Amino acid sequence: MSDPYSVLGVSKAASDDEIKKVYRDLARKYHPDNYHDNPLADLAQEKMKEINEAYDEINRLRGGGTSGAGYTGPSAGGSHSATGVYAQIRQMINNGQLDAAERMLNAEGNRNAEWHFLMGCVYYRRGWLDQARRSYQQAVNMDPNNMEYAQALQYMYNGGNAYRESGGDSGLDACDCCSAMICADCLCRMCR
Repeated sequence: MSDPYSVLGVSKAASDDEIKKVYRDLARKYHPDNYHDNPLADLAQEKMKEINEAYDEINRLRGGGTSGAGYTGPSAGGSHSATGVYAQIRQMINNGQLDAAERMLNAEGNRNAEWHFLMGCVYYRRGWLDQARRSYQQAVNMDPNNMEYAQALQYMYNGGNAYRESGGDSGLDACDCCSAMICADCLCRMCR
């Protein structure tokens, strides 16, 4: 990758808040949902991928881990059903290794509900909300009793937005979403 700061158009001396603001502005501008049925859709998707990778790289370089692309919604972590390759893919997604996770998913022959859920998580983390919703819907169709899948889909239908400002009354933050998923998992286990 070229210099991630130049990709976002910020200086290396920019504050974290300045970088986040520029990232969000660019993400809104190039989000694939804005280019639906537009001949520039492929270019916007590539630009969005480049922006996400640059922002993640800056966060990694600054010691902040991965950005999750402003992620505040469905999580690829915590399922008791994920084993083997899917557990490894969940870890990759949570670490922001989206390209590697997608390669592993595409190499996986069994396109079951977990596969569709994890692909939805990859799409969501990239900001591709339409594709994420479709993948979550497929996961729920294949396994309607899985609360994790159902909650991810419900979040999307309730206006889940990867670029929402955090704090105040802006909606769920990552901790609230994870807490809700943990509570739902506990309730499901109690009802068995």
